Order: sequence, then C-alpha cells, then structure tokens
Amino acid sequence: MVLKKFEFLEHTADVKFRVRGKSLNDIFSNCALAVSHIISRGKKIKAVKRKTFTVCGKDYESLLYNFIDELIYLLDAENFVVSNVDVKILDGKLNAVVYGDDSSHYKDLDSIKAATYAEMYVKQLKDKTWEAQVVVDV
Repeated sequence: MVLKKFEFLEHTADVKFRVRGKSLNDIFSNCALAVSHIISRGKKIKAVKRKTFTVCGKDYESLLYNFIDELIYLLDAENFVVSNVDVKILDGKLNAVVYGDDSSHYKDLDSIKAATYAEMYVKQLKDKTWEAQVVVDV
C-alpha cells in the first residue's frame, strides 16, 4: 500500500495540510516535507547540510507543534531550509536529523509565522496507519 505523504486542504486564511504514514515517525517526517513544500513553494531543496535537534511534548499534538516550531526556527534564526528529516520518537521525546541547505541559495522562499493548535490532531487509524492534520499561520 502506497500512502500519499501529504495533501493540502482548503483553509480561509492559513495553510492546512494532512499527512499520512505507516508509523508515528513517518507522519512527523511527512509534516517536515509539507512544511518544506510550503516554504520552498514546491521547489526542490538540496540536502547538503545536516542538523540535529530534540523536542519534547506532553502528547503527540504538543510534540508536533514543537517540532514544526523548531523547523520554523531553523529557517528564521539559522537560515536553514529543510529538505528532509529522519525522526525517532520515544517516550514523549522526538530526536530529529534534518537535512537541507542555506536559505540564501533559494529565491522567493515563503515564510511560516507559526504552527497552531487549530484543527490539529495526531491519530492512529483503524488500518494501523497514522494521520495528522496541521494548520500553520502564514
């Protein structure tokens, strides 16, 4: 079974997307792909640099919020735009290895102001796959 990694949904003011994956780690990785797609306007970002970080959360939604917030921080504070990511989640802690490039190498990048809890969820479906939905403030 091939799952669509992410899809964009209608939203009046912000950007809303839904991700799917075979595991919890997959949906967090796919959220990073969706965030990268928003920022790059669908252009390919080279994976020439690597960074690592850890975030924590009291539940999956807060963990996802903090993860997206860190991806936004990397762009805003370190001029690092993410291409892809390897995620490992264990006991409320997410360890990420992110690959990407210096944002100055790309023209016309968009920005994301913040992650939001609006309409956010993370859940396992009946078929044992995972799904998450996110709205980001742009």
